[in-house]
Amino acid sequence: MKKIAFAGALAAASVAGGTAGAATLDDVRAADSLKCGVNTGLVGFAAPDANGVWGGFDVAVCRAVAAAVLGDATKVEFVPTTGQTRFTALASGEVDVLSRNTTWTFSRDVDLKFTFTGVNYYDGQGFMVRKDLGVSSATELDGATVCIQTGTTTELNLADYFRANNMSYEPVPIETNAEGQQQYLAGACDAYTTDVSGLAATRATFEDADAHMLLPEIVSKEPLGPLVRHGDDQWADIVRWTLNALIAAEEYGVTSANLEQMAAGTNNPEINRLLGTEGDLGAMLGLDKDWAKRAIAAGGNYGEIFAATIGEGTPIGLARGLNAQWTQGGLLYAPPFR
Repeated sequence: MKKIAFAGALAAASVAGGTAGAATLDDVRAADSLKCGVNTGLVGFAAPDANGVWGGFDVAVCRAVAAAVLGDATKVEFVPTTGQTRFTALASGEVDVLSRNTTWTFSRDVDLKFTFTGVNYYDGQGFMVRKDLGVSSATELDGATVCIQTGTTTELNLADYFRANNMSYEPVPIETNAEGQQQYLAGACDAYTTDVSGLAATRATFEDADAHMLLPEIVSKEPLGPLVRHGDDQWADIVRWTLNALIAAEEYGVTSANLEQMAAGTNNPEINRLLGTEGDLGAMLGLDKDWAKRAIAAGGNYGEIFAATIGEGTPIGLARGLNAQWTQGGLLYAPPFR
């Protein structure tokens, strides 16, 4: 076993949970703005550009919800949150929805009293190391120092993985991805662990990305998705079915390019119901008939958003993998629009 020594200490994770009042839809309409909790900065998922305009895969969910509810995808106040602050921000009402690389777990759903509204990215935890470290497997990390973001499932998974494999490690606690990147590149830790998508996004920003590698082991299931507070089923339905609309649009071939044509009516009743040309699903949500059409117009369907932000044609270069449609061998599956 390879032994590598650095010092580190693991900070205890603490989160706060609770239930704020209902009628979030009314609050969002009154404010004429959606308060969306996002990452403090993870390229491809949620990060501001040079002009301060937020973009990314998780940001697209915020913009789609704003478009569905307020008719304007730009009416979003992005609230950066860390692994430690995100749940307090949601529980206290500081944000209306959290769209921030957050794993759906039993305790977050039941004990912290949040409602996960679906999965927008099926992920797993991995490890990134410098190639000159000389390891090719996570099983060779015995004694390593590991940068780990506190208040996350990855912190707990890390302990489980090393214990199950009879290995030791020294945690180097970090608060944000930016801090993790800085510490890792400065050599404060031998390995950086988080969701594989996050590692790929981080590595894509390195000046010499080829000097770093992702180890082959995936040590956990990390179903990531947007979440809201318990106690407001209407708001949960709005966020859930907005995400489902993006997923269904890809399955049915509804794109940002043909959206107007499709909205004029098709031979597929489910597309017609989705786009409001048949029936009135929007009214059941407290919205109008065009809610899903606006959500799709905000950034395209799920596949278009994936390709534009984190897909193989971007510096992050993620393959669809488990995030392909169920018709293409993946896990993406929107319930019927009827």
